[in-house]
Amino acid sequence: MPALLVTGPPGCGKTTLVLETVRELGAPAGGFYTEELRRAGRRVGFRLVTLDGRAAVLACTQSRSPLRVARYGVELAAVDDLGVPALLGAARRGWLVVVDEIGKMELLSPLFRRALLDVLDGGWLVFGSIMLARHPFADAIKSRPDVVVLPMTRQTRAEVRERVLRELRAAIGRD
Repeated sequence: MPALLVTGPPGCGKTTLVLETVRELGAPAGGFYTEELRRAGRRVGFRLVTLDGRAAVLACTQSRSPLRVARYGVELAAVDDLGVPALLGAARRGWLVVVDEIGKMELLSPLFRRALLDVLDGGWLVFGSIMLARHPFADAIKSRPDVVVLPMTRQTRAEVRERVLRELRAAIGRD
C-alpha cells in the first residue's frame, strides 16, 4: 500500500484527520496541507502549508491569476515552489509523504502531477486526501492498484481515523 487517501465532501474533516494522524503517528513525515483563509468570517482563499511550517497563498478571491477554480485565482508558485519540493524531499528521506490535498487547484500544476506520480511509482508511503468529485487525473490516481481510497463523512470520521492509524502503523512498522 504505497498510498492511503481519504476522500469526502468539503467540511467532513479530511485535513483535520490528516494532521491529527501525522501527529499521533510520530513518524518522520514531510509534505503539505491546505487551510482556509478567512476575512470577517468569510472564506477568501486557501493557503498551502508545508509540514515544516512554510506557507504561501494557494488561491484567493483577490488574485489576478488567469488560472481559476470557482471564484479563486490559483497561484501555482505555492504548489511548485513549496508543495512539490516538500513531497519530493520527504520521499528522498524515506519519510511518510503527506499530501492534503490532491484537488482541483493543486492539479492545475504539471509539476505537482509529475511529482505525485514519481512518488507513487517510487513506492514511497503516501498519506493524504483526494477530491471526491470526478477529475481525469484524480480518478486515475484513485483507480491505481497501489492506492487505497477511504470514503469519509462527518459520521464515519472516527472509524476512518482508526483504520488509517491501524494501516499506517502497520506500513511503517509501528503497530
